[in-house]
Amino acid sequence: MKLVRYGAPGEERPGLLDANGTLRDLSGEIPDVVGATLAPAILAELAALDPEALPPVEGTPRLGACVGQVGKFLCIGLNYSDHAAETGATVPPEPILFAKHTSAIIGPNDTVRIPRGSVKTDWEVELGIVIGTAAKYVSEADAPAHIAGYCVINDVSERAYQLERHGTWDKGKGCDTFGPVGPWLVTPDEVGNPTQLRLWLEVNGHRYQDGSTATMVYQPAFLVSYLSQFMTLYPGDIISTGTPPGVGMGQKPPVYLKPGDVMTLGVEKLGEQRQEVVAD
Repeated sequence: MKLVRYGAPGEERPGLLDANGTLRDLSGEIPDVVGATLAPAILAELAALDPEALPPVEGTPRLGACVGQVGKFLCIGLNYSDHAAETGATVPPEPILFAKHTSAIIGPNDTVRIPRGSVKTDWEVELGIVIGTAAKYVSEADAPAHIAGYCVINDVSERAYQLERHGTWDKGKGCDTFGPVGPWLVTPDEVGNPTQLRLWLEVNGHRYQDGSTATMVYQPAFLVSYLSQFMTLYPGDIISTGTPPGVGMGQKPPVYLKPGDVMTLGVEKLGEQRQEVVAD
């Protein structure tokens, strides 16, 4: 099942994408796609609906982030062995954790704004995990039961803010618009093995990233279990799981985003995003 949120920012409505790619309105069934509506029992009720009996949505409305009212936006750094190598970093003995501010979250095709003074804004296509039931001290074996679904994330990053301005990575990760999420929240039954998905990203039609979740160091079930040892993961929380090689910082010489650039990116089975880049 592919769950969608559509409409103007702050006015998104819940939707479902049927087998033919038609967007169907779900607002008669749930108020929104948020943590409270991601419980297994509710997802089972939605999966049992006849999509063709739901009202079709006319036109091509804006898509919002595929989950709303996000409490935590957690991210894992250097989680692909080949990406760590391109940046000259060592694969960490435990996952590197940082956070993106929820104010960074935008829709999958919304405009990305380069912060004032930025000269090193970069891209990162990532597999996102959305939590469906609260997880605290869960085992790796039990972790998948706490996952509502998966989505595409662009972990936009300002490298100078992240690495040269001292302190944590968060300054370069949580800028406004630095968290496109969606287009869909895809339930695990449609995704299958999340560690065998292709990821790709292009800037102005040039493919920079072309990888696979198979090279992830720490896989989704482990990450949910690991993070749950430090904090309770609540329904609607997002975990962004790291990026494959091909980021701008890793090019020789480095390549960074500038106003007018267009990013297109996607993850197998999870859909695609497209963002135009402008100056803030």
